[in-house]
Amino acid sequence: MEILRTRLISASWLRAASTGAFQLKEPLNYRHGGRVQPHSGDGDSMREKVHEPASGRVICDFLCSGQQEIDLAVQSSKEAYKSWSRLSGSERGRILLEAARLIREQREDIAIVESINTGKPISESRADVDTAWQSVEYYAGIAGTLAGQHIQLSGGSFAYTRREPLGVCVGIGAWNYPFQIACWKSAPALACGNAMIFKPSPLTPLTAVMLAEIYTQAGAPNGLFNVVQGAVQTGNALCQHKDVAKVSFTGSVPTGIKIMETVAKSVKHITLELGGKSPLVIFSDCDLENAVKGAMLANFLSQGEVCSNGTRVFVQKDILSKFVEKVVAKTKAIKIGDPLLEDTQMGGLINRPHLDRVLSYVKQAKEQGAAVLCGGDLFVPDDPNLKDGYFMNPCVLGNCKDEMTCVKEEIFGPVMSVLEFDTEDEVIERANNTNLGLAAGVFTRYCAPHISLMLDCLFNQYWRWPICSFCNVDLVRCS
Repeated sequence: MEILRTRLISASWLRAASTGAFQLKEPLNYRHGGRVQPHSGDGDSMREKVHEPASGRVICDFLCSGQQEIDLAVQSSKEAYKSWSRLSGSERGRILLEAARLIREQREDIAIVESINTGKPISESRADVDTAWQSVEYYAGIAGTLAGQHIQLSGGSFAYTRREPLGVCVGIGAWNYPFQIACWKSAPALACGNAMIFKPSPLTPLTAVMLAEIYTQAGAPNGLFNVVQGAVQTGNALCQHKDVAKVSFTGSVPTGIKIMETVAKSVKHITLELGGKSPLVIFSDCDLENAVKGAMLANFLSQGEVCSNGTRVFVQKDILSKFVEKVVAKTKAIKIGDPLLEDTQMGGLINRPHLDRVLSYVKQAKEQGAAVLCGGDLFVPDDPNLKDGYFMNPCVLGNCKDEMTCVKEEIFGPVMSVLEFDTEDEVIERANNTNLGLAAGVFTRYCAPHISLMLDCLFNQYWRWPICSFCNVDLVRCS
């Protein structure tokens, strides 16, 4: 089978790229140092179409990887693991540092492809690429410090521990941060001496291939980071494979539950990063302008398609009307359109079914008594190239109650639910009344009076976000 070792997309083409003109007819699997079509024995596999959110056009398609292709990818990764795991941490770190440098060097190219594939504004994609190379660089530095312990025992005996890599790990990515997630999963795995097979979301298959090319260019052995494309069946086959030691998944709660059930049967290691319905608590003693900017960032970044967004915005009664007035005005001013234009603040949602789902949540919220203060409907740009894109006006919902569906369920779109509260004790109880915590935010001018809230807002988060008004959250695009 032919292995293509040329770049997936040439830099010269990318620098002339424009929305509505991107078309790709290249193999998107990456195995043993080059791009390949899935193994021909998997001829009954499904073919997936990939759409451009800004235009609605099909930009590429691919054949989903079946069992034979996965077997080949696993075997390739096992071969790479043998040599990679024998390197010292410092030797692995040098290759990861070179990969981080190459990501910085190709920042603009990766960001363009990311914006075309996800719909998010180019300014946000650049920031995503920056956090990606920073992660790779960080774990490159850690690689040489990994060590076990020496324990002195009585009678002159001693015990010691060694940190051993697991082997072949599988990363399954989400469609909202394709490149960033691929780096966040692969960098720690490779730093510790493992190999990785990465399956991107079938909606956003492109930039993971660019990362694979970068790892190879940086000097990683062929097969250390393989990419297999596919949907549910491909993911299941990876999770069930006997030679896979660990699975790391980012995505929805229902899918995470199924993956946990699958890997439990073979007692694999697993890491899950799932959905969120996080609270943002705004006290009356806050700097109001700062709190409004924070709420905008926590709801409308990346079209609201962020798991850790603070979509339940609790505002103390004394300042509710002023807050709503300011946040509605700023929401109406958000510029929607072509993600490759520098002044665009919001692009299209990932696909038509997801757009329809988000709009249905707004409709249901109205039926349950919420007030649509702005947005919540389709947006059609003036540019004829974008008329079939998946755009909507960002929405602010007022008069929200805890029992409403829009408050309880993850919408994953540009919809902010504003809720009124009176006391700290009340908002602690209400903020924690969720199965989808993940993160939390607090806006107050003085930390001390509300420190109990910051300590009580534990949720199920993978990061803590206690924000005070004197903290710097002024770097908000929606100002």
